[in-house]
Amino acid sequence: QVHLVESGGGLVQAGESLTLSCAASMSLLRISVMGWYRQAPGNQRELIGRSVTRAYTNYADSVKGRFTISRDHAKNTVYLHMNDLKPNDTAVYYCAAGTLYGDSMRPTSWGQGTQVTVSS
Repeated sequence: QVHLVESGGGLVQAGESLTLSCAASMSLLRISVMGWYRQAPGNQRELIGRSVTRAYTNYADSVKGRFTISRDHAKNTVYLHMNDLKPNDTAVYYCAAGTLYGDSMRPTSWGQGTQVTVSS
């Protein structure tokens, strides 16, 4: 089972950018799907983007055009680049490794989560 370690959260103002990192304990090429989730207080954890290995990346409508997932295979690290952040982006962000499941994914490993707070 892959071990995931996240970093990069923090407090930013609306309109600013932030990048989260997720370092994996194994080659990303051995993982079918890498995804980013977030969970705001009182809400369910939601999938906001997934990167299918050697295939495609897609995003939830709430972040499409503002957030981008990238990979550095040499570092076994996945990134979530977040631009034009809004107060309702405030949440704990989690990376996950897993497999495809329809238009979603089935996580098998989770990062520890990192807090992102966007002030207005």
